[in-house]
Amino acid sequence: MEKRKIKIVDTTLRDGSHAVSHSFTVEQATAIAGGLDKVGVSLIELSHGDGIAGSSINYGMSKVPEMKLLSAASKVVKNAKLTVLLLPGIGTIEDLQEAKDNGAQAVRVATHVTEADIAIQHIKYAKSIGMTAVGFLMMSHMASPEKIVEQAKIFEECGADYINLADSAGHMVPDDVRARISALKNSIGIPVGFHSHNNLGLSIANSVAAVEEGASYIDVTCRGLGAGAGNTQNEVLCAVLDRLGYDTGVDLYGIMDVAEEIVEPIMQRPQVVNTASLMLGYAGVYSSFLLHTYRAAEKFHLNPRDILVELGRRGMVGGQEDMIIDVAFELSQQKTR
Repeated sequence: MEKRKIKIVDTTLRDGSHAVSHSFTVEQATAIAGGLDKVGVSLIELSHGDGIAGSSINYGMSKVPEMKLLSAASKVVKNAKLTVLLLPGIGTIEDLQEAKDNGAQAVRVATHVTEADIAIQHIKYAKSIGMTAVGFLMMSHMASPEKIVEQAKIFEECGADYINLADSAGHMVPDDVRARISALKNSIGIPVGFHSHNNLGLSIANSVAAVEEGASYIDVTCRGLGAGAGNTQNEVLCAVLDRLGYDTGVDLYGIMDVAEEIVEPIMQRPQVVNTASLMLGYAGVYSSFLLHTYRAAEKFHLNPRDILVELGRRGMVGGQEDMIIDVAFELSQQKTR
């Protein structure tokens, strides 16, 4: 019997950017992208951690402009699709065109799980210029399966090639994933993908659950490099899926070597589930808030757990990073009363 094909989407050069404070160099980007391409990864995502045009005071400044990184990576990527992330309100259609001009072949347009309508123009424009376009629903633990289906249909109707469901907070357990992925598979006519964070130590289990419910695109990073406790670890997932009888098209020894020899040496810290990242998952807080929270906690002499719990209580979502300082200030004022 023929093995079911699972397409591996590596986002080391995008989600991993959070974990290295957006400091990738041209040499690092080309080494990682070239290595991933050679071992058979299907899509290679490269952007600022918060998507194209994310380099800013609010989200963190890129050491090297992402368009320069894209252009360099496009020269070494021969088989995979070079992909960018775009968050409407941060990146624009003009930024998308510039990314295309610098070698991007696909774009994943990411919105909060209840706001797919703000991405319609970006999806349509991407399709009009010959790009693969993906509808990407963030913070998917915050919506019911029924609401997610409603939002996914908006993406489908405007021409998206597949829908990617993101557990941006690393908050879900496998049954949560199964309910959402199965609802999508039973309701839409385009493929489904899944993006996980490891804040509760469940990214591999959640990714396998997604595959078992019919997802055909799975997001990963080498060594798990990413926001919070990181993402589903590329080399581990490929090994697990191989054992389970799926075909990723990825050379297992090759991806192990890319992770160990190219990515691991540039990591600034081990990608582990520490107390703060565990609190991200437990409280359901956006994973890229972690480093911002550490800085705010240090500035106002607070326990980062208190900040994360308050962010979760307020239901804060991606794009509100600038509010973390305000929350920390308010907590510090309460502490001194």
